[in-house]
Amino acid sequence: MRNLPRNTPRLARLFVAGLFLFCTGLASAEAPQTKTQVPGYYRMFLGNFEITALYDGAIKLDTKLLKNTNDKEVQKLLARLFVKGPAVQTAVNAYLINTGSQLVLVDAGAAKAFGPALGNIVDNLKAAGYRPEQVDTVLVTHLHGDHVNGMVDAQGKAVFSNAEIWSAKADNDFWLNAEIAAKAPQDAQPFFKMARDAAAPYLQAGKWKTYAADQEILPGISSFAANGHTPGHSAYLVGSGEEKLLIWGDIVHNHAVQFARPQVAIEFDVDRKAAVATRQKIFAKAASEKILIGGMHLPFPGIGHVRKEAKGYSWVPAEFAPTGE
Repeated sequence: MRNLPRNTPRLARLFVAGLFLFCTGLASAEAPQTKTQVPGYYRMFLGNFEITALYDGAIKLDTKLLKNTNDKEVQKLLARLFVKGPAVQTAVNAYLINTGSQLVLVDAGAAKAFGPALGNIVDNLKAAGYRPEQVDTVLVTHLHGDHVNGMVDAQGKAVFSNAEIWSAKADNDFWLNAEIAAKAPQDAQPFFKMARDAAAPYLQAGKWKTYAADQEILPGISSFAANGHTPGHSAYLVGSGEEKLLIWGDIVHNHAVQFARPQVAIEFDVDRKAAVATRQKIFAKAASEKILIGGMHLPFPGIGHVRKEAKGYSWVPAEFAPTGE
């Protein structure tokens, strides 16, 4: 502070000094950046069912994994939605359904098997007001690691200790088959191991159940065959009253590209031709019937509608709203 003249009254000098210290204190009291995000859950009602979307995290998927297209087309579609490549952020979501009598989880996320950016399902489930031991049923869309690794902890024990697990028999027969795993390419064998490890404690406890296809599993919740991405890949049709939600698993991995070009497959598809046919069928159904969608790899919370366009389709995300609205 600049020196004041000696003849300045003492009270004035004290006032100026105090003002200087006050202003200095204001400058140093600026709030530091928190650099954290809000808990990853979003809640809505579907008729009398409470639906909670849970965010496991996000990974980067290189656009080179997309098939039946070319880089020029991919980059054009990405730019159209202001998405930057070549590695595109891809969410991993799960959905918790409280029917009033049952607590049902659809998929369980990746745990930490694919890096530290994933593995947040349990933390976000707790943030949403629930505990893993309250889950009665886990419905598995398919047995890829980013959907089932979260069912076991780092010691291989069941995370959802009181739950029954339901999976399509066709996926079980593929991913849990030791002979098929042994014949698989070397780089694919870890995925078979992830499936076996995730299933092990539930199989041992007699809590692992299977269904053939298109079966009502619980009142208001039915499986919906959506094979191609994996042999038994399944969606789940959830209904309460007149309202419906189709939780479709991995029908879409890259929203900027695959809605506009449903014929685009991805490297992870076990049967690309079947996966494309399934996507086209489900897009047409969702658009014509205006069914609400929940997608595991759509931008969180992954809830919205499919709209038919002159060429291809587009994704219309649901607006944030209070529960019950």
